[in-house]
Amino acid sequence: MITDLVQIQRLGEKKVPENEKFRRHMKVHDFPERRFRKVAEDIEDKTDCRACANCCRVAETNLSKRDVERLSKYLGLKPKQFILQYTTDSAQEEGETILRRNENGCIFLEGNDCSVYQVRPDTCQDFPHLVRGAGSLQSRMWQMVDRATYCPIVYNTLEEWKQIVGFGKKQMGQG
Repeated sequence: MITDLVQIQRLGEKKVPENEKFRRHMKVHDFPERRFRKVAEDIEDKTDCRACANCCRVAETNLSKRDVERLSKYLGLKPKQFILQYTTDSAQEEGETILRRNENGCIFLEGNDCSVYQVRPDTCQDFPHLVRGAGSLQSRMWQMVDRATYCPIVYNTLEEWKQIVGFGKKQMGQG
C-alpha cells in the first residue's frame, strides 16, 4: 500500500487517463458492490487519516443547510453569522455554500486535526465516499479520478478494484 503523498500525487496524476477508463468500465458493468466495499473498508482501516489530512488541505467542502445549522450551533453563532464568517462569498454566488479556506486548507484544520470534528460536515464524515455516500458506488466513481491524486485510500482502493475486475492492458487498448 502506498501512503507517501508525493508518490500518490505523481502516480495518481499519471493514471488519470487509466482511471477515467476504469470509471467508465465500472459504470457499464454491473458488479456487486459488497466486494468493492469490503476492499475499501479494509484500506480505510489500515490508513490513519490524521497522519495525512490531505483531503482537508486539497478538497473543497460543500455544506448542506443541515451542516450550517449544526456547525453554527456548535460555534455559538447564528447560521447567517456562520455563513459570513466561515464560507466563501464566491461559492454563495454560484448557489453552493463552501467552507472558507486558508493557506493550510480548510479553515477548521489545525495541524492534521479538525477543530470541529464532532460536528464536521456530512461530506467530511463520508469522505472519501468509497464506503459511504449518496447513491451507488458507480454513481460516485466520477469523483474518484481526482481523489486518487491526493488521497491514499482512494488511490490504493482503485488499484485493488482494478485487480478484482481484471482491468488492465486489454481495457487500455494495449493488446
